[in-house]
Amino acid sequence: MHSVFTFPAAFSSAECDAIIALAHEDELRDAGLTKGQTDHNYRRADLAWLDERAGTDWVMTRIIDVVAQANRSHFDFALTEFGESPQIARYGADREGHFIWHSDIGDGAFAAKRKLTLVVQLSDPDSYAGGALELWPASHTQTAQTARGTATLFPSFVLHRVTPVTQGERYSLTTWAHGPLFR
Repeated sequence: MHSVFTFPAAFSSAECDAIIALAHEDELRDAGLTKGQTDHNYRRADLAWLDERAGTDWVMTRIIDVVAQANRSHFDFALTEFGESPQIARYGADREGHFIWHSDIGDGAFAAKRKLTLVVQLSDPDSYAGGALELWPASHTQTAQTARGTATLFPSFVLHRVTPVTQGERYSLTTWAHGPLFR
C-alpha cells in the first residue's frame, strides 16, 4: 500500500477550464472550517461546491472512476459513499491564499467518515507562484505534482497543507470518499 497516489491526466486541460468556469457561475464563498468556523490564519481561500452547480454529473463520474482505480490498486480501503459535495477552491495571491497543516478527518458527521482525499490540480502551474500542496505521510514531506489535471489521492488522516500563493491564483478540486471508521 502506498500512502500517496498520483493519477496523471485525470482531467484534460479543457475539462479543468470547464470546472473553473463552473466555480464562477455564482459568487465564490469564503472558505470555512468544520462546524461553520472561519479562521483566516488557518485557511484563506474561496470556495464553490459542485453540487450547487448544474451540469456537473460528468465531473462526479470521473471522480468516482479515479477513486475506484486508485483504491483498487493502492489503498484497498472499505469505501461506501461520497457523502460530501466536491469543492472547487481558489487560492489567490490577493489574499495570500493558503491552508496550514491539517488532516481531513474531523468531528462532523461526514468528516469523521472521510477515508480517502482526492485533490485535482486545475490551474496551469505557470499561472501562479507558491500554492504547493505538501503532504506529510511519513517522516518527510512530499510535494504533489503540479501538472494540470493531475489527481493526488491520499488517506484522509495524512497531514497536508497548501503553501501561501504569492503570485496569480491556484484552483483545485477536492473531494472525499467515505467509509466505516478506521480501526
